[in-house]
Amino acid sequence: MPTVEAEVILDNGISGKASVPYGASAGSHEAVTIFDGDENRYEGKGMLKVVEKIEGEIDECLEGEEVGGQQLIDLKMINLDGTENKSRLGGNSILAVSLACARAGAVERGIPLYQYLGETFGFNKFTLPKPMVVMIEGGKHANNSSDIQEYLVTCLKDVGIAKNIEIEREIYEKLVEIFDREGLSTTVGNEGALTLPNIGSNEKPLEYLIKAIEEAGYEPGVEVGLSIDAAASEFYNEGKYYLSREKKKFDGETLIKYYLPWLKKYPIVTTEDMLAEDDWDSWAKWQQMIGGVINIGDDLTTTNRKRLKKAIDWGAIGGIIIKPNQAGTITETMETVKLAETKGMVVVPSHRGGGETGDTFLSDLAVAVGANFIKVGITRGERVEKYNRLMEIEQEMVK
Repeated sequence: MPTVEAEVILDNGISGKASVPYGASAGSHEAVTIFDGDENRYEGKGMLKVVEKIEGEIDECLEGEEVGGQQLIDLKMINLDGTENKSRLGGNSILAVSLACARAGAVERGIPLYQYLGETFGFNKFTLPKPMVVMIEGGKHANNSSDIQEYLVTCLKDVGIAKNIEIEREIYEKLVEIFDREGLSTTVGNEGALTLPNIGSNEKPLEYLIKAIEEAGYEPGVEVGLSIDAAASEFYNEGKYYLSREKKKFDGETLIKYYLPWLKKYPIVTTEDMLAEDDWDSWAKWQQMIGGVINIGDDLTTTNRKRLKKAIDWGAIGGIIIKPNQAGTITETMETVKLAETKGMVVVPSHRGGGETGDTFLSDLAVAVGANFIKVGITRGERVEKYNRLMEIEQEMVK
């Protein structure tokens, strides 16, 4: 499916480009992604309307602005849109210009994008995040697979980006071998991770990951840990959670009891969106019951400072997913990160499942804010590019 790319050109001829993604599985509180709605083009998901808005209203609004004034640029676009969720101009049109301005500003100053972002928004700890790699996917990201959307692995030791990716790729290859041995499909979902069609258990992928880690020669829980993103809003309806793979129905309290044995049985490091985006009571209960596991909000918080503040007040999470397209500008994204870090939360910049692009802005953002992890799939070019950029940054930082 198409996405949108914007190019910002300065008076001195310097330019910056940025393309923005959108999610196949998206929280209802995100900045709005505008599509054309013309069913004769890309099933209604064309981006020509967004291009018109960028070349029209946004261009007129920003012509003559200083590229170094990122916060003012973003504020002008927010005010031009005039809605709470950027539904008039679209979060995709505003963000494309916002990110392109930041990239042009970095080029003009002759410094890496991560350094420019850090200096612009007051971050001063440039560190490399640990890759949190999607290995098996289901939910809205894969047809007829698990109810749970993502099963992930991450290295637990500080071995560097390049070594992390090497280890995680070895685990992925072992996973492919295991699936082949057992006659299972090795097709991939939206994020390049493997899928398990017709699987009858949402726990089974965890078993396969443990087996793959061990066969790759690593120790689960010591060298490599697991993560889960349930994307529970996708199987929540009118106060109930429906797990179609296992033909089970839960309320929030009984769903938590369904999950809890996994935490004892497997070396799970983080959980994400295990409850629906507005089931606040259940989120608070889950946070109290999971011990040292990091409980991360995504659909719950949607990179939105107000939503994050509410989650803090409820004691609902210990970490947050950061997706700039949920916020709609880089300024709002960084304000959310700042609040999370002041509360000691784990910060995880993340790709999108579905409408992702080859743009590597996310990698620089993760380094700029000193993120704990970065969440990206293991295969497909638009995912691999983000890891390539991190390895470039790693080499630059070593020098």
